[in-house]
Amino acid sequence: MESSLLSIQALVTKIKLETFSPKNDLYSFVSPSAYDTAWLAMVQDPKERGRPLFKGCLDWVMSNQKEEGYWGVSSADGRPTIDTLPATLACLVALKTWNASDKGVEKGLAFVHANTKMLVDVNYQHLPRWFVIVFPGMVELARATGLDLFMQDELKGVISSIFKERQRIFETEKPVDKFQYPPIFSYLEALPSTYEIDEQATVSHLSENGSIFNSPSATACAYMATGNQKCMDYLESLAQRCPYGVPSMYPMDGGLIKLSMVDHIQKLGLAEHFQEDIDEILEQFFRTYRNRKKQLSEPRGTDDALAKLYKDSLAFRLLRMHGYNITPWSFCWFLNHEDILDHLEQNCEHFRSLIYNVYRATDVIFAGEYELEEARMFSRKLLEKTMKSSMAYDNFVTFPSFRGVIEQELSLPWIARLDHLDHRMWIEENRVSPLWTGKASFYRWSKVTGLCDMGFGREKTTYCYFAVAASSCLPSDSLVRMIVAKSAILITVADDFFDMKGGLDELQELTEAVQRWDGKGLRGPSKVIFAALVDFVTEIATEFLHQQGSDITRYLQDIWRETFSSWLLETTWSNTGYIPSADEYLRVGMTSIATHTIKEQEEGKMNLVLLHLKENPDGDIEDSIGYVKNILDEKRKDLLQHVLMDELSDLSKPCKHLHLSCLKVFQMFFDSSNRFDSNTELLQDIKKAIYDPPEYQILKPITPQRCSRGVTTQKSSTVHAHFNRAFTTRGSKSPKFFATIDDCRKLLIPPRWLDGALAGRNRVALIALIFFTRYLDIVHQPS
Repeated sequence: MESSLLSIQALVTKIKLETFSPKNDLYSFVSPSAYDTAWLAMVQDPKERGRPLFKGCLDWVMSNQKEEGYWGVSSADGRPTIDTLPATLACLVALKTWNASDKGVEKGLAFVHANTKMLVDVNYQHLPRWFVIVFPGMVELARATGLDLFMQDELKGVISSIFKERQRIFETEKPVDKFQYPPIFSYLEALPSTYEIDEQATVSHLSENGSIFNSPSATACAYMATGNQKCMDYLESLAQRCPYGVPSMYPMDGGLIKLSMVDHIQKLGLAEHFQEDIDEILEQFFRTYRNRKKQLSEPRGTDDALAKLYKDSLAFRLLRMHGYNITPWSFCWFLNHEDILDHLEQNCEHFRSLIYNVYRATDVIFAGEYELEEARMFSRKLLEKTMKSSMAYDNFVTFPSFRGVIEQELSLPWIARLDHLDHRMWIEENRVSPLWTGKASFYRWSKVTGLCDMGFGREKTTYCYFAVAASSCLPSDSLVRMIVAKSAILITVADDFFDMKGGLDELQELTEAVQRWDGKGLRGPSKVIFAALVDFVTEIATEFLHQQGSDITRYLQDIWRETFSSWLLETTWSNTGYIPSADEYLRVGMTSIATHTIKEQEEGKMNLVLLHLKENPDGDIEDSIGYVKNILDEKRKDLLQHVLMDELSDLSKPCKHLHLSCLKVFQMFFDSSNRFDSNTELLQDIKKAIYDPPEYQILKPITPQRCSRGVTTQKSSTVHAHFNRAFTTRGSKSPKFFATIDDCRKLLIPPRWLDGALAGRNRVALIALIFFTRYLDIVHQPS
């Protein structure tokens, strides 16, 4: 265990130096765009004719052709996407321009000829706007360059219809149209010669930085057409910043890159290892938002507004989750913009990632925040709508398994999901690494004490272990987990004894024994339960005395005395037919909540719904259910606020987050049904959390989709995508990542850590960190 902790710390130190150091360039974490890199590779050196100006870009193109012959985005299983067609054609033009690789050109053409029909057919009903504009332009350019393109007869009709749709766009949209973004002019490199744009128009649309809408490909084309010095300055700045492959948009929002990095690290379950670095990044953002709190900046047009919303919603969730007192209006401002709401509703299939960000931001809602309620309803409605569509192109970012992530988000709320399973899903969906299993000592304890062999009630040792191990991400908390897990096991057995097995006299004897803390005279289940209780309290008190130097035995005994008394009172109510008032029921339940207090009517016990119905005979059962749901919803929001806001409590953050873990466990068990009493509903989750080793092999590199050429913002097109996918390599044709025995030896990691039998949450951190560091080694090396 000690050597594994040292290995983890070594990896953490390496990542801190290569990721969070101020000396590192954030653009090293942004994936190159094959399409845009190819366009820079086409630019001729004005001082030396016949040579490429940006040789590093040409080298990147030559080094990053896939074995199958294409360039561009792959799916999760390594198959080419529709992005590969224009990207491959652009790269072929670059190679042909400089006669750089006859073999590469031959392989690329073979791919285009063999796969164009399949890729177009699959996407034909939902071809994105950017593809309709760019693909015909690349076909025309390839032919003009002398590439031998031919189309099968059965494909000619489809290609012809794409060209006709492009013409329709040209006829109905202005070159720079406020209702369409990016505008046609941002695709300057793909426009045909028949589309009349002169040099003056080109220069007039240059941004202050010398670019055409921050597009490297369009700006490269503009320079080659005009020789404009501002374009040259932009391209040289870009190539200097990204010498081994350029992104699809430049410059990009450095703040969004940092936020995305934090978000991804948290989703991997590695946040505890980088807490200081995360706090520093979030503190910088909080100062920015605090400075603009009184006068929120208005977005400039739809494109800027959607980019701002994407970033603001991500920042809100991260800041609130870390205890910052940030107003919901820091991102809910979009609710006051009808044009933005309409645009999102009409084009929601293209903005899944943005809407997903908004929906996740509303997870951390406090009582009385009606604007968040409205944002949640709006974003959920649109996410549900997108799931009915086969459209797969997102104008911001996406990754191959994004649909599955959204499905889980909609089917089970964040508050009812356990962190460990969330981390595992994120790693598996993004092909990164496995997670941990945890210690199994709790089962042995319940076996030794006899609690799991009582012969009645629910044997939930595995459930209790699973709930505790999968919900907590607190550092150095194995003792806390032991306490909570054993408590849950003991409570479940004792509660069932009070509910279904013990007679009133027997239960009275057990409760009196707990009050005097003396089990003399007890027999049967009462004796087993009391002996386990004494053993448990003694273990905790001894450990606390050893660590803290004070004896808390009496305090622990008093807690259990109150709990057993409340159980006995509830059982007495049930046996005698006494119906308490709602206030009395809740007052006793405040103590008996040590177990789940949702009592079944069939067991002869009252619950709050039935009590409310009895006190309001003019209503019906649905009214009472709604009343109780509203109470639970408000109390859940109050607890969330107390956990996240430092000024509301003196408790330490680890203690408050333990309360949040307990809330999530109860939500997981009882959110929509009584999963705790089911013998089957949780089996799959338990297998994933404890028994089944996760899949952590990366089969193929996955990069941000070229649909970002159809982005509604120039800044965020590839930033978050980089952290929402499997790590991408540079300078490798078909990289594969494995946590091998050699990797372990190099990192001083025992090979047994890879065999799936190891228990402990360190395993997830270790392998996730292996992949992270291997990725850093690659992206910081030249091609």
